[in-house]
Amino acid sequence: MKFISWNVNGLRACVQKGFLEFFHQSDADFFCLQETKLQEGQIQLELPGYAQFWCYAEKKGYSGTAIFAKNTPLSVTYGLDVPELDTEGRLITLEYPGFYLITCYTPNAQQELARLDHRLKWEEAFLAYIRKLDESKPVILCGDLNVAHQEIDLKNPASNRGSAGFSDEERACFSRLLESGFADTFRYQNPTATGMYSWWSYRFKARENNAGWRIDYFVVSDRLRDRILDTPIYTQITGSDHCPVGLELNI
Repeated sequence: MKFISWNVNGLRACVQKGFLEFFHQSDADFFCLQETKLQEGQIQLELPGYAQFWCYAEKKGYSGTAIFAKNTPLSVTYGLDVPELDTEGRLITLEYPGFYLITCYTPNAQQELARLDHRLKWEEAFLAYIRKLDESKPVILCGDLNVAHQEIDLKNPASNRGSAGFSDEERACFSRLLESGFADTFRYQNPTATGMYSWWSYRFKARENNAGWRIDYFVVSDRLRDRILDTPIYTQITGSDHCPVGLELNI
């Protein structure tokens, strides 16, 4: 099966920048989005052969996630069932006979870590949620997790130490996720690869200079590791400040 995940940083804008061309070219079984930045009825996508699942933020033009799936799920869940964490449209879970698929847009800790406390509440609730799912069947998690886990996951680790997305607290949360029985699929296949990023600032010609961060992931239950076939990062695809990331899985 082929999975794609992309933080589109505003789907309506991304559609004007080649989204549909990449969507059709990729022919994925599951195509997951983060930061759609729209409300119900603000876009009509004709995607023959795909069921569409949307999770909207209460705040207009903010956050939001979606999954386009060729296969009909057994069930669909939106959010974490934690009211204070479920107003921003950050999580969709599809259940299938052999696995759960989650698309996630993890809250950003923001400048000077102003929203770190909220982020850590999210991390605690999310870890409990994904562990519970994993007890019954394997989990495939994708999305913008807003953290560069290791120093090799961003161009300038020294100058960004302690910044949002590279704070000790956020990195420790990602470590706890992996230690709970999950694998970062790209790093599992490419343990020492450098210079492979999925997000670049719009400032300072960051993308032109490949001064990026790898903050978009596919994470799977450890028992799926041997089924990983490929973990592409589509750095050539523009249309957002993030590029799509992929996973091909023998499942």
